[in-house]
Amino acid sequence: MKEIIVDDKNARQYKRRSLIAFVVFFVMIGVAYASWAWLQHQPNVDGAKAPLRKGLEVNESLFSKLFSKDKLAKEYPVSAASKTPRVNGDLGLADSTFDAAKWKLHVIKSKGDTLLITLDELKKLPKQDIIFDFKCIEGWNQVTHWGGVRFSDFMKKYQLAPEQAMQYVGMVTPDSKYYVGIDMKSMLQPQTILSYEMNGASLPMNQGYPLRLIIPVKYGVKHIKRIGTISFANTKPRDYWAEKGYDYYTGH
Repeated sequence: MKEIIVDDKNARQYKRRSLIAFVVFFVMIGVAYASWAWLQHQPNVDGAKAPLRKGLEVNESLFSKLFSKDKLAKEYPVSAASKTPRVNGDLGLADSTFDAAKWKLHVIKSKGDTLLITLDELKKLPKQDIIFDFKCIEGWNQVTHWGGVRFSDFMKKYQLAPEQAMQYVGMVTPDSKYYVGIDMKSMLQPQTILSYEMNGASLPMNQGYPLRLIIPVKYGVKHIKRIGTISFANTKPRDYWAEKGYDYYTGH
Protein backbone atom coordinates (compact mmCIF):
# COMPACT_ATOMS: atom_id res chain seq x y z
CA MET A 1 0.00 0.00 0.00
CA LYS A 2 2.84 2.38 0.79
CA GLU A 3 4.39 2.00 -2.67
CA ILE A 4 1.05 2.78 -4.34
CA ILE A 5 0.78 6.05 -2.38
CA VAL A 6 4.29 7.08 -3.45
CA ASP A 7 3.55 6.30 -7.11
CA ASP A 8 0.30 8.28 -6.93
CA LYS A 9 2.16 11.25 -5.47
CA ASN A 10 4.77 11.11 -8.24
CA ALA A 11 2.04 10.93 -10.85
CA ARG A 12 0.38 14.07 -9.48
CA GLN A 13 3.72 15.92 -9.49
CA TYR A 14 4.36 14.81 -13.07
CA LYS A 15 0.94 16.04 -14.21
CA ARG A 16 1.42 19.38 -12.43
CA ARG A 17 4.85 19.93 -13.98
CA SER A 18 3.55 18.97 -17.41
CA LEU A 19 0.69 21.43 -17.07
CA ILE A 20 3.07 24.20 -16.03
CA ALA A 21 5.37 23.40 -18.97
CA PHE A 22 2.45 23.59 -21.45
CA VAL A 23 1.23 26.88 -19.95
CA VAL A 24 4.72 28.40 -20.15
CA PHE A 25 5.09 27.15 -23.72
CA PHE A 26 1.84 28.74 -24.90
CA VAL A 27 2.55 31.96 -23.00
CA MET A 28 5.91 32.19 -24.77
CA ILE A 29 4.19 31.66 -28.13
CA GLY A 30 1.77 34.45 -27.26
CA VAL A 31 4.57 36.80 -26.22
CA ALA A 32 6.52 36.00 -29.39
CA TYR A 33 3.49 36.67 -31.59
CA ALA A 34 2.64 39.90 -29.75
CA SER A 35 6.27 41.05 -30.09
CA TRP A 36 6.27 40.24 -33.80
CA ALA A 37 2.97 42.09 -34.32
CA TRP A 38 4.31 45.09 -32.37
CA LEU A 39 7.52 45.12 -34.41
CA GLN A 40 5.57 45.19 -37.68
CA HIS A 41 3.96 48.47 -36.63
CA GLN A 42 7.24 50.20 -35.80
CA PRO A 43 8.66 52.76 -38.27
CA ASN A 44 11.48 51.91 -40.64
CA VAL A 45 14.83 53.57 -39.99
CA ASP A 46 17.50 53.13 -42.67
CA GLY A 47 15.90 50.01 -44.06
CA ALA A 48 15.21 48.27 -40.73
CA LYS A 49 12.51 48.48 -38.09
CA ALA A 50 13.46 51.13 -35.51
CA PRO A 51 14.10 48.71 -32.59
CA LEU A 52 16.28 46.49 -34.79
CA ARG A 53 18.23 49.47 -36.10
CA LYS A 54 18.71 50.66 -32.53
CA GLY A 55 20.11 47.25 -31.61
CA LEU A 56 22.52 47.35 -34.55
CA GLU A 57 23.68 50.82 -33.50
CA VAL A 58 24.33 49.62 -29.95
CA ASN A 59 26.41 46.74 -31.33
CA GLU A 60 28.30 49.14 -33.58
CA SER A 61 29.07 51.45 -30.67
CA LEU A 62 30.32 48.54 -28.58
CA PHE A 63 32.51 46.94 -31.25
CA SER A 64 33.93 50.26 -32.45
CA LYS A 65 35.06 51.05 -28.90
CA LEU A 66 36.80 47.68 -28.69
CA PHE A 67 38.49 48.12 -32.08
CA SER A 68 42.28 48.44 -32.16
CA LYS A 69 44.29 49.06 -35.33
CA ASP A 70 47.04 46.99 -33.74
CA LYS A 71 44.85 43.88 -33.74
CA LEU A 72 45.67 42.33 -37.10
CA ALA A 73 43.81 39.74 -39.13
CA LYS A 74 45.65 36.44 -39.44
CA GLU A 75 47.85 36.27 -42.54
CA TYR A 76 48.76 33.18 -44.55
CA PRO A 77 51.55 32.04 -46.90
CA VAL A 78 51.06 32.55 -50.64
CA SER A 79 50.67 28.79 -51.08
CA ALA A 80 47.44 28.88 -49.04
CA ALA A 81 45.71 31.41 -51.32
CA SER A 82 42.99 30.25 -53.71
CA LYS A 83 43.91 30.37 -57.39
CA THR A 84 40.31 31.19 -58.32
CA PRO A 85 38.84 33.49 -55.65
CA ARG A 86 35.07 33.64 -55.47
CA VAL A 87 33.29 36.80 -56.59
CA ASN A 88 31.08 38.19 -53.84
CA GLY A 89 28.59 40.06 -56.02
CA ASP A 90 28.74 42.23 -59.13
CA LEU A 91 26.93 45.39 -58.02
CA GLY A 92 28.57 48.42 -59.61
CA LEU A 93 30.29 46.37 -62.32
CA ALA A 94 27.54 46.08 -64.92
CA ASP A 95 28.10 49.41 -66.73
CA SER A 96 28.78 48.45 -70.35
CA THR A 97 30.03 52.00 -71.10
CA PHE A 98 32.85 51.82 -68.53
CA ASP A 99 36.19 52.60 -70.17
CA ALA A 100 39.04 51.31 -68.00
CA ALA A 101 41.60 53.23 -70.10
CA LYS A 102 40.01 56.52 -69.04
CA TRP A 103 39.50 55.62 -65.39
CA LYS A 104 40.81 57.96 -62.72
CA LEU A 105 40.21 57.85 -58.99
CA HIS A 106 38.26 60.91 -57.81
CA VAL A 107 39.18 61.99 -54.27
CA ILE A 108 36.91 64.71 -52.90
CA LYS A 109 38.77 66.72 -50.30
CA SER A 110 37.15 68.39 -47.30
CA LYS A 111 37.34 71.84 -48.92
CA GLY A 112 35.47 70.61 -51.97
CA ASP A 113 38.28 70.36 -54.52
CA THR A 114 38.87 67.00 -56.19
CA LEU A 115 42.06 65.07 -56.84
CA LEU A 116 42.22 62.93 -59.99
CA ILE A 117 44.64 60.03 -59.58
CA THR A 118 45.63 57.46 -62.20
CA LEU A 119 46.41 53.82 -61.59
CA ASP A 120 50.02 54.35 -62.63
CA GLU A 121 50.35 57.08 -60.00
CA LEU A 122 49.00 54.75 -57.32
CA LYS A 123 51.45 52.05 -58.36
CA LYS A 124 54.34 54.39 -57.57
CA LEU A 125 53.49 54.14 -53.87
CA PRO A 126 55.01 51.33 -51.77
CA LYS A 127 53.26 48.07 -52.58
CA GLN A 128 51.66 45.98 -49.84
CA ASP A 129 50.47 42.37 -50.18
CA ILE A 130 47.86 40.82 -47.92
CA ILE A 131 46.89 37.14 -47.80
CA PHE A 132 43.98 36.61 -45.42
CA ASP A 133 40.74 34.74 -44.92
CA PHE A 134 38.12 36.71 -46.88
CA LYS A 135 34.73 36.37 -45.14
CA CYS A 136 31.35 36.88 -46.76
CA ILE A 137 28.07 37.51 -44.93
CA GLU A 138 26.58 34.73 -47.09
CA GLY A 139 28.48 32.30 -44.86
CA TRP A 140 31.52 31.34 -46.90
CA ASN A 141 35.18 32.23 -46.45
CA GLN A 142 38.31 31.78 -48.56
CA VAL A 143 42.02 32.57 -48.21
CA THR A 144 42.86 35.12 -50.91
CA HIS A 145 45.93 37.07 -52.04
CA TRP A 146 45.75 40.79 -52.91
CA GLY A 147 48.27 43.52 -53.66
CA GLY A 148 48.07 47.30 -53.66
CA VAL A 149 48.82 50.36 -51.58
CA ARG A 150 48.03 50.81 -47.90
CA PHE A 151 45.20 53.26 -47.44
CA SER A 152 47.21 54.99 -44.71
CA ASP A 153 50.15 55.47 -47.14
CA PHE A 154 47.73 56.79 -49.75
CA MET A 155 46.37 59.36 -47.29
CA LYS A 156 49.88 60.47 -46.36
CA LYS A 157 51.09 60.70 -49.97
CA TYR A 158 48.25 62.98 -51.02
CA GLN A 159 48.43 65.11 -47.86
CA LEU A 160 44.96 64.25 -46.65
CA ALA A 161 45.55 64.96 -42.96
CA PRO A 162 42.39 67.12 -42.57
CA GLU A 163 40.36 64.35 -44.19
CA GLN A 164 42.02 61.69 -42.02
CA ALA A 165 40.79 63.56 -38.94
CA MET A 166 37.20 62.89 -40.03
CA GLN A 167 35.19 59.91 -38.79
CA TYR A 168 34.12 58.22 -42.01
CA VAL A 169 35.17 57.38 -45.56
CA GLY A 170 32.65 57.03 -48.38
CA MET A 171 33.36 55.11 -51.60
CA VAL A 172 31.22 54.89 -54.73
CA THR A 173 31.55 52.96 -58.01
CA PRO A 174 31.80 54.98 -61.26
CA ASP A 175 28.18 54.15 -62.13
CA SER A 176 27.04 55.18 -58.59
CA LYS A 177 25.15 51.89 -58.21
CA TYR A 178 27.21 50.58 -55.31
CA TYR A 179 28.50 52.55 -52.36
CA VAL A 180 29.88 51.94 -48.89
CA GLY A 181 30.55 53.95 -45.77
CA ILE A 182 33.35 52.86 -43.43
CA ASP A 183 34.69 54.18 -40.15
CA MET A 184 38.07 55.88 -40.47
CA LYS A 185 39.69 53.77 -37.76
CA SER A 186 39.11 50.62 -39.79
CA MET A 187 40.30 52.29 -42.99
CA LEU A 188 43.60 53.23 -41.33
CA GLN A 189 44.21 49.72 -40.03
CA PRO A 190 47.58 48.73 -41.62
CA GLN A 191 46.12 45.78 -43.55
CA THR A 192 43.57 47.91 -45.40
CA ILE A 193 44.67 48.43 -49.00
CA LEU A 194 43.51 49.97 -52.25
CA SER A 195 44.07 46.83 -54.29
CA TYR A 196 45.07 46.66 -57.96
CA GLU A 197 46.35 43.07 -57.98
CA MET A 198 45.01 39.61 -57.25
CA ASN A 199 47.37 36.63 -57.08
CA GLY A 200 50.22 38.80 -58.38
CA ALA A 201 48.40 39.93 -61.53
CA SER A 202 46.08 42.81 -62.42
CA LEU A 203 42.60 42.55 -61.00
CA PRO A 204 40.15 40.73 -63.28
CA MET A 205 37.17 42.81 -64.38
CA ASN A 206 34.80 40.78 -62.21
CA GLN A 207 37.01 41.44 -59.17
CA GLY A 208 36.85 45.21 -59.55
CA TYR A 209 39.48 46.26 -62.08
CA PRO A 210 41.19 48.69 -61.94
CA LEU A 211 40.93 49.33 -58.17
CA ARG A 212 39.02 47.84 -55.29
CA LEU A 213 39.08 47.95 -51.51
CA ILE A 214 40.47 45.14 -49.39
CA ILE A 215 39.76 45.63 -45.70
CA PRO A 216 40.34 42.41 -43.69
CA VAL A 217 38.56 43.62 -40.54
CA LYS A 218 35.24 43.84 -42.44
CA TYR A 219 32.97 41.37 -44.17
CA GLY A 220 32.94 41.20 -47.97
CA VAL A 221 30.10 43.68 -48.53
CA LYS A 222 32.45 46.50 -47.53
CA HIS A 223 35.18 45.43 -50.00
CA ILE A 224 33.84 47.67 -52.76
CA LYS A 225 34.96 46.81 -56.30
CA ARG A 226 35.89 49.34 -59.00
CA ILE A 227 36.21 52.39 -56.79
CA GLY A 228 35.31 55.57 -58.64
CA THR A 229 35.10 58.20 -55.89
CA ILE A 230 36.40 58.55 -52.35
CA SER A 231 35.02 61.18 -49.98
CA PHE A 232 35.22 61.96 -46.26
CA ALA A 233 32.69 63.03 -43.64
CA ASN A 234 31.91 63.25 -39.94
CA THR A 235 28.46 61.77 -40.55
CA LYS A 236 27.83 58.32 -41.96
CA PRO A 237 28.04 58.24 -45.77
CA ARG A 238 25.44 56.22 -47.66
CA ASP A 239 25.92 52.46 -47.57
CA TYR A 240 24.12 50.17 -49.99
CA TRP A 241 23.43 47.25 -47.66
CA ALA A 242 22.87 49.34 -44.55
CA GLU A 243 20.05 51.07 -46.42
CA LYS A 244 18.50 47.63 -46.88
CA GLY A 245 18.52 46.91 -43.16
CA TYR A 246 21.95 45.37 -42.65
CA ASP A 247 24.54 46.32 -40.05
CA TYR A 248 26.43 49.50 -41.00
CA TYR A 249 29.63 48.58 -39.14
CA THR A 250 29.88 45.04 -40.60
CA GLY A 251 33.07 44.16 -38.72
CA HIS A 252 34.21 40.78 -37.47
